[in-house]
Parts: sequence; C-alpha cells; structure tokens
Amino acid sequence: MTAADLLTAVVLTGPTASGKSEFALQLAQHLPIEIISVDSAQVYRGLDIGSAKPSVETRASVPHHLIDVRDPAAVYNAGDFVEDALALIPQIVARGRLPVLVGGTMLYLRSLLHGMAALPRANVAIRAAIDTRAAAQGWPVLHAELAQVDPLAASRIHPNDAQRIQRALEVFESSGRPISDWQRATVAPTGIRFLRWAMLPTDREALKRRVAARFATMMQQGLLEEVRALAARSDLRGDEPALRSVGYRQLWQHVRAGVALEQAEAQAVTATLQLVRRQYTWLRADNAWQIVEPFAPGAVNGWISCVRAATASGSP
Repeated sequence: MTAADLLTAVVLTGPTASGKSEFALQLAQHLPIEIISVDSAQVYRGLDIGSAKPSVETRASVPHHLIDVRDPAAVYNAGDFVEDALALIPQIVARGRLPVLVGGTMLYLRSLLHGMAALPRANVAIRAAIDTRAAAQGWPVLHAELAQVDPLAASRIHPNDAQRIQRALEVFESSGRPISDWQRATVAPTGIRFLRWAMLPTDREALKRRVAARFATMMQQGLLEEVRALAARSDLRGDEPALRSVGYRQLWQHVRAGVALEQAEAQAVTATLQLVRRQYTWLRADNAWQIVEPFAPGAVNGWISCVRAATASGSP
C-alpha cells in the first residue's frame, strides 16, 4: 500500500485544560473538518458540564462524533471507541472532509494507534467476585495482588483505577495469562495515516491554574446540579464507568455520601491534576508525537499551518 492509498486523519491530544478543543475549532475555520471526540466522559448523555462537552451551537457549526452515544448506566470502552472511530474515519473522508480526533483519553488513543488486544470475553462471575473483594479490602489491595501476577500491567495502572484493575485481574483469573501478555499481541490498524500532535504546555503552573479555574467555572455553570440529577436516578449506583469520571466521582460522594462540598471540590481538582500528570507521562513516553506549546504566542496559527502543509503534501 502506497502513501497515496492511505486515509489521513489528524490527532490532537494533550492534558486536560490545555486548549485542544479551541485549537480544533480554529482549524475548522481554515479546513473542512469533522471532529471525533476522544473523551470517555463526553460519550455519555447527561455528563455535559463536567466533561466540557461542546455546546449544541458548536456541534451545529462543526460536526462532532462520539458525543452522547451512551446512557450513563451503560458501558462504553476502548474497544467500542476503536470500532466506532475506524468506521467514522473513512465516512468522513468520503464526504470530502478531514477527520480530526480531539481529546485526552489516552487509553482510547493507545488502543486506536497501536491496536487492541484480542482479550478474553468478560466473565460475569469472576468480575462479581473481584468486586466483592474490592468492597471488603479496597482497590489498592487488589492492585497489590495484580502486581504479584502481572507487574507490568500494575506499573501502568493507578492503585485506585478500579475499572482497569478489575479487568486485568479478570483476564488473568479467566485465562491464566497476564493481560500484558495479551496486549503484546496487538496489531495496529492499517490503511490510515495518523498525523499526531500533542499539546504539552511547558508552564505547568499556568496549566494548574487553568485546571482550577475551569472547575470553578463548571461549578458556576451548574455541575453540582448535573450530578444531583444523575444521583436522583434509581438505576445509577455511582460505580458505573460514566460516574468514575473526574469531577463526577468526587461530587457524587458529596451528594450521596455526605462528603463536605468544599472537600469534594478540592478532591476533584486534585484528581484532575493527577490525571494531567498521567497524561504528560504517557505522551512523553512516545516520541512519535509532534509537540505543540499551546500557551506560546501564535501557537494556534502555527499549528494550523503545520496541519495544512501536512495534509496538502501527504508528508508524515
């Protein structure tokens, strides 16, 4: 397959609050694009303010995909994202537009760019048993168990990341093989040329201020009321993947468990900053990313020029 046969898609990622969406919308003023959201919270209906979901007006002016595709009671995972994104990219290209994947859910991006492992199917009984142990002992204890059977996977998973700890232990207990072994057998998608940019501010303190300011704005816009509406649903318990999202998880504890609001707000900002650190770590470990300094003067125009040149010339 020659370069001329490849479909081209742009990927723009970076830590939370680095300005990814703003850059993408600026690009839409120069090129015909459609945006594919790479955000594990924006896929859920009702998670609007806390996920910084683009407004209805914005989505009317620039087509967006993979937003509001699941109810919060349902599950949407990396495999779903890869399947959907790989279906959308050729459809967008066929319409004469440029697919632009925008977001900071690194698991989604890693799965898309490097391939998905053919993991064993979910085992309900094993998953329930793991959940029971976690309720009694805590996820950090189960993370320590994972470190004994799969040190590589444990090194990549935060001790409080319940969803990924659960899945890694489930795979090991159901198959007898560590999930890291399964993941080594991944095959990256073919037929698509991904032009990859990562927005990595060098001024980390400025980014921290943006994170805190953004959360304060979300609270002013009604984030707490949004969480209360979710908590009022009898079919949501709080352990669904949607409600593990940063911000929602902490405010749920205020609404349902009586944690003081001030404490929940502080925990939400802290959790966001921890997410930012993980995003930096993941992006710095992969030298295939072209780095953008988003806070530099003229950064957005410089990036747009790079995208236009790369898509026009077919260069990598």
